[in-house]
Amino acid sequence: MGVLQQGAVTGIAPTANKQVTAGSYLDFQSAAGVNFAQQYLPELLEKEAEVFGNRSLSGFLEKVGAEEASASDQVVWSEQGRLHISAAGTIADGTDLAAGKITATGHGVRIGDTIVLTQVNVGTLKCYVSGVNDDDFTVKPYTQAALNTSGGSAVTFTAAAVTGFVYGSEYGKGLPGRGESLEPEFTSYSNQMFIMKDKYEVSGSDASQIGWVEVSGEEGQSGYLWYLKAAGDTKARFTDYCEMALVEAEKLKSGNTNGAPKGSEGLFSAIDSRGIVCEADANGSFSLATEFDVILKEFDKQGAIEEYVMFLDRSAALDIDDMLAGQNSYGDGGTSYGVFNNSEDMAINLGFSGFRRGSYDFYKTDWKYLNDGATRGALNGGTADVKKGVMVPAGVTSVYDQGLGKNLKRPFLHVRYRAAGIEDRRFKTWTTGSVGATTSDLDAMEMHFLTERCLVVQGANNFCTLVG
Repeated sequence: MGVLQQGAVTGIAPTANKQVTAGSYLDFQSAAGVNFAQQYLPELLEKEAEVFGNRSLSGFLEKVGAEEASASDQVVWSEQGRLHISAAGTIADGTDLAAGKITATGHGVRIGDTIVLTQVNVGTLKCYVSGVNDDDFTVKPYTQAALNTSGGSAVTFTAAAVTGFVYGSEYGKGLPGRGESLEPEFTSYSNQMFIMKDKYEVSGSDASQIGWVEVSGEEGQSGYLWYLKAAGDTKARFTDYCEMALVEAEKLKSGNTNGAPKGSEGLFSAIDSRGIVCEADANGSFSLATEFDVILKEFDKQGAIEEYVMFLDRSAALDIDDMLAGQNSYGDGGTSYGVFNNSEDMAINLGFSGFRRGSYDFYKTDWKYLNDGATRGALNGGTADVKKGVMVPAGVTSVYDQGLGKNLKRPFLHVRYRAAGIEDRRFKTWTTGSVGATTSDLDAMEMHFLTERCLVVQGANNFCTLVG
């Protein structure tokens, strides 16, 4: 009776002699081109090469901000208004010009005030406020009969825009006092919490399979189990998203009905709407005498916070290095700019870390998020409105917290996350499935990640973004 061979192994050709032939080996041709159908084992470099270094992008908010728990969907805070009264208005026509009438909605000017008025390319006049309505006020110049008096050394205003500020008041003898008081200016802001989620899943079979590649990662994973690599990378990526979303978040525009979620206000959005935006020159760079000094003048208007930290991309960082290096003669008796010991022995070091300009101290550092080729660094190829850096004020600000009902000192930037009782949603992780601790009949392990948070940008008028 003959024997029928079942499931014969193909690819093997036995030989009568003791010799090595190609047919004596199983052919496990891998996708990477490693051919085991040869008598010599290839050299396997089992350690995974870390060709991108530390790939994590988070850390910015940890340096310049703080974190606090919140039990509400919405965070509301108030910021102080300016102490002194300023007004921007318009002289409508020749009749108003002759009468000294200035149209300015919500001006805050009162009868009896003394005010400095100025008009671009015309001049400045000091005036007495003789009449006030809700949307306009009337002035009488001290040094000439009317705003449009001509001849001699007179300043001749025209029917155009005018600005001014109150510097005091004047009353005659025996006259009654102020007819009305001023209420402090109150400005309230709010931001919405948003929820982010992520997930990693591996089957029970794959979780128990050992690979030949030794894995490593930012989350400390190591060994030969590939699912450790994938799970760790998912967590590291989600950690970065927790910060990136706070930087990039955008609120849903009022009236937008396309079905997008409500969104939230991120750092860039807050500065674009309430802060200072400085554009690079025609060459895409920043210079000391033009763009940078313009920024200083804007800071003077906002509150003159003396210390700033600049987080920059590579091109902006090099621009500032070149800008500062051009001010130093590198020799004895030469100028020396910096808040460090910039001696002649250090002249070869052109990587400036800090400097003083006017009454301001600036410290600069690279922001990896703006340089990384998988994030903002990929947008630097001529795209309009590229974020080149952000200038963050150092220190704290005093604000009124609606939830606590009192004034608090806080960093200008801080993260609010949902937490109350046993539920903390700052960075929540949990595992389901039947791999490891069994929670269901699913033959897999599911790792879930969740956070609910928002960014509070207090005093955004003191922040500045550099765009190119």
